[in-house]
Amino acid sequence: MPALSTIVIFLLTSLGALLIPGPAVLYIVTRSATQGRRAGIASVLGIESAVLVHTAAAALGLSALLLASSLAFNVVKYLGAAYLIYLGLHTLLAREESQQASVPAPRSLFQLFSKGFLVSLLNPKAALFFYAFLPQFVDPARGAVAGQILFFGMLLVLLASCTDSLYALLGSFMGNLLTRSQRFRRIQRYVTGSIYILLGLTTAVTGAEKK
Repeated sequence: MPALSTIVIFLLTSLGALLIPGPAVLYIVTRSATQGRRAGIASVLGIESAVLVHTAAAALGLSALLLASSLAFNVVKYLGAAYLIYLGLHTLLAREESQQASVPAPRSLFQLFSKGFLVSLLNPKAALFFYAFLPQFVDPARGAVAGQILFFGMLLVLLASCTDSLYALLGSFMGNLLTRSQRFRRIQRYVTGSIYILLGLTTAVTGAEKK
């Protein structure tokens, strides 16, 4: 079982990242703004179902890696920290781009669920993010790695379901603001980038102190 302090840090870090809209949130807001709240909620359920798949894959892969070599696990963990820092810098330095999506054709709730699931499941950046993010909070000395990753993954899904559902509910009348406002996108970029960099640096410093 992870330490309580680690769980608190994970919750705060995850919440900070989830409250700043990314591609998944913009997708949900677009669906909700153009097709209604039910469409937004169906998209949320599809996306979060794919997140569970990514979590299970990360748990199995990282657990097998630790069984093979604790050194290899630590290498992956530091590479993950470096990747998070890269994501932060890339986000901060990215040019302003229009993220306005074209109006989609109406779809059934099942089709919306399936589309959200596939969009998230087949996104290689999403899969790589889980391999980089979740191990930062894992301590092999506190139990099975797979169990800890699944635990943190479930917490992340619960938090994401709440925040994404909120955006789905707000999307029907705030969709244009969230997808078109340059000022909003600029704030989103700075906060998200800073969170990634801070998490990566914190992991690197903490790991160095443990040696």
